[in-house]
Amino acid sequence: MFASLFVLLYLGHLLADYPLQTDHQAAHKADGCAAGWAANLRHAATHVVTCAAALALGVLVLDDVAVSLPVVVVALLWIGGSHAFIDRRWPVQWWMNHTGQTSWAANGGAAHVDQTAHILALVLAALALSA
Repeated sequence: MFASLFVLLYLGHLLADYPLQTDHQAAHKADGCAAGWAANLRHAATHVVTCAAALALGVLVLDDVAVSLPVVVVALLWIGGSHAFIDRRWPVQWWMNHTGQTSWAANGGAAHVDQTAHILALVLAALALSA
């Protein structure tokens, strides 16, 4: 069941991070002002909604997906919260500065570290849902 759950959550993530993320959200989700926080939280909410829809589809269509509603709620809150945190950008920058990746960060590596952090959060959510 873990593999099915992870694929469903990853699909929700991809939809929310690319075709459903507005230019405004992408440009301002890390801004420290109220508008930046609003853009960040709208983007995180999109992740919660798309992952919830993907999980609901999986429960309806796949034989191997059965989940507990309270665990789904916790997993979706984790997905939204962790996504909002990672997308503030400073956590990825902090990580890269403290692990000797400043050159890679300056040459486009931050996007890869960002996506790896999001995928780790999805793996943890899928593990919780399948436990």
